[in-house]
Amino acid sequence: MEPPFETLPGVDSVISGYTGGKEKDPSYEEVSSGYTGHREAIQITYDPKQISYETLLEVFWKNIDPTDPDGQFVDRGSQYKTGIFYHNADQKRLAEKSVADLTKRKLFKKKIVTEIIGFDEFYPAEGYHQDFYKKDPLQYKSYRSGSGRDQFIDSVWGKEKAVRFLKPSLDEIRKKLSSLQFEVTQESGTEPPFENEYWDNHKDGIYVDRVTGEPLFSSVDKFESGTGWPSFSRPLVAEHVVMKTDSSYGMVRSEVRSKYGDSHLGHVFDDGPKPTGLRYCINSASLRFIPKEDLEKSGYPEFRKQFSNSFESSGSKAN
Repeated sequence: MEPPFETLPGVDSVISGYTGGKEKDPSYEEVSSGYTGHREAIQITYDPKQISYETLLEVFWKNIDPTDPDGQFVDRGSQYKTGIFYHNADQKRLAEKSVADLTKRKLFKKKIVTEIIGFDEFYPAEGYHQDFYKKDPLQYKSYRSGSGRDQFIDSVWGKEKAVRFLKPSLDEIRKKLSSLQFEVTQESGTEPPFENEYWDNHKDGIYVDRVTGEPLFSSVDKFESGTGWPSFSRPLVAEHVVMKTDSSYGMVRSEVRSKYGDSHLGHVFDDGPKPTGLRYCINSASLRFIPKEDLEKSGYPEFRKQFSNSFESSGSKAN
């Protein structure tokens, strides 16, 4: 359960451990026996100004089988039962509401049995349990692929889980963004040319959706268009960029929106440079820039390789 949470913006730490039982400072061997009353769990520390408790709950539901009363997938026993351990009355209320909402959606064939329990004490697991998926990725992938977890998640939520890029509620978005950013992303507005954050940015890095964090464009494909808005010859991740017909203002244009956030980004035109011949004219207000040196700590290590070698010593060639 560590991977889905560790890359979420606003999550500070995810610690594996044990909770729910009476035994003080139990060992893994003691918990795995099933006689301590403890369950294997994760403790999440997060910034509520950046991510909500409701979003954490949504990620939780999309990574478990909440209908299993005796464990999880190939892991059987009370120590593997699902549970939400709330810290206050508000968390309890929101957790109970999430169960009710999930029940109404009728996604599961069986009744949801995940318990909502008052938090008492959390005991961090031994060091070798922390970030196990990073320390021994081959064993982790082998175990996970054979556990049935992914097959179950896909059968319920579909292949397109996108847990990492969940769109917050409109109220959360409003609190998170400036008035201009909200107008552009949620109301299809347009910011002034030459008076926006990234039109003249020449640093190496990637541009992500300001609302969800989904990666959209790279400085490698950024070029000077003379329009006063950030311009790109292609998306960084094509599947994250959606085209829609825009007939506003008496014109027919191709609007660009993000896939999971459904944020208005800008428009695409066919007067760009080779080899694509395209110009993605994007509002800075829709984007958040992540410099290449911050990609790993920001949760985007897979894009670091494009800035190695020739891109390492100077600004990107496209700039």
